[in-house]
Amino acid sequence: MTTRTVDFWFDPACPYTWLTSRWLLEAAKVRPLEVRWRIMSLSVLNEDRDDDPEGDPEGYLWIPVRICAAVLREHGQAALGDFYAALWADRGGDGKQWLNDPATALVDAGLPAELAEAGASDAHDDAVRASHSEGVALLGERTGTPIVAVSAPEDGAGAPVAFNGPVISRVPRGEEAGRLWDGALLMAGVPGFHELRGTPADPNPDVGGWDADPA
Repeated sequence: MTTRTVDFWFDPACPYTWLTSRWLLEAAKVRPLEVRWRIMSLSVLNEDRDDDPEGDPEGYLWIPVRICAAVLREHGQAALGDFYAALWADRGGDGKQWLNDPATALVDAGLPAELAEAGASDAHDDAVRASHSEGVALLGERTGTPIVAVSAPEDGAGAPVAFNGPVISRVPRGEEAGRLWDGALLMAGVPGFHELRGTPADPNPDVGGWDADPA
């Protein structure tokens, strides 16, 4: 079966996006998928709104996404994936932490701690905006994080597909992750499909409790 490239646009500070990213990696264990990390920004998405849905008047959300852009530019795709994983690594063991300190995450990912300085600079903002715009252009301004875009299979038996989400509160594993992938791809590939919503999002998603290598 032909491997399909999956572009995953993410804001690194969003906990639900983090869970979706871990699901995607789980799905890639049981389906022929290759994940490519792409950057988007909630700050950019919401900057022209009258309200502040993220509750971020100080602009903190710019910090991790700027660092992500610096990591991608200077160290590439694999390093960006490692940094993203380290940002959300459970250090307390109680499953209650949110975003880790970016400088600590850089070191944990084997990257220079000095890259954290990018968070306080606008030097990478053009790159953030360009990547963000590329993802949003697939679905329109009403979308959010994450955006998933799937390449067309090389055998021609399908077309490129893009969708927002899915929003999940825990990470499915194994074939359950694969079935969710199959369903998301099937629905998003139906001509005229726009949206599917489930129950309200869990206000306490299982972020820190997620273990990449369960016993």
